[in-house]
Amino acid sequence: MWETKKEGQQKPVSSSHTKETAEEKSIREAKKAGVEHVIHNKDGKISDKDSYGKDPNPPKDRKN
Repeated sequence: MWETKKEGQQKPVSSSHTKETAEEKSIREAKKAGVEHVIHNKDGKISDKDSYGKDPNPPKDRKN
């Protein structure tokens, strides 16, 4: 089971059976809120992240 959580909260916003579905849901929420989106693997390590906020010094993002 994959969970979507907001930073600082233990209770998940939503749960999904696949990582792909969880990512889709969490990206929508991050875009809506204008915040950074961070994806963690099952072991807790960060596998990817992207910012949807108004960063005054955005990194050179080659993915999006």
